Amino acid sequence: MTPEDAFYAVVHDYPGGAEALAPRMGYSAAVLRNKADPKKDSNKPLLRDADAVSGLTGDYRILQALAHKHGFLLVKAPHGAMESCDMAVLEEVVGLSVANGQYMVTIQTALADGKVDRMELAKINEAKRMLQTKAESLSLRIEGMAE
Repeated sequence: MTPEDAFYAVVHDYPGGAEALAPRMGYSAAVLRNKADPKKDSNKPLLRDADAVSGLTGDYRILQALAHKHGFLLVKAPHGAMESCDMAVLEEVVGLSVANGQYMVTIQTALADGKVDRMELAKINEAKRMLQTKAESLSLRIEGMAE
């Protein structure tokens, strides 16, 4: 997912969409819809828009897309004792298993026709980064439990 696609998805996945989110950002819904539309050449989102959308929604797909685009993993650092409880670790284990399954399905889909093209390779690499992110997040949770 590109950062532009992530911006669009975060805005439109917010409950009420651009109509609900725009007033919280000081924009009209039409302006925010235009900023979120990757096909528009005007009203592009600024860094402060991406920051505001991420902060207001609690959805960090824009950050993740930027990190992945440049070959980095994005892992949210755990905070507080509650973040490293048994249930939080279990949630991370399940998330890691889901990400592993998605990675394997992506590879299986790419190999189905007996060849792998560049688009399929990009999808495999994206799924791999998601798997690596989940693995690192699990490690951080477990480290938080260390005495």
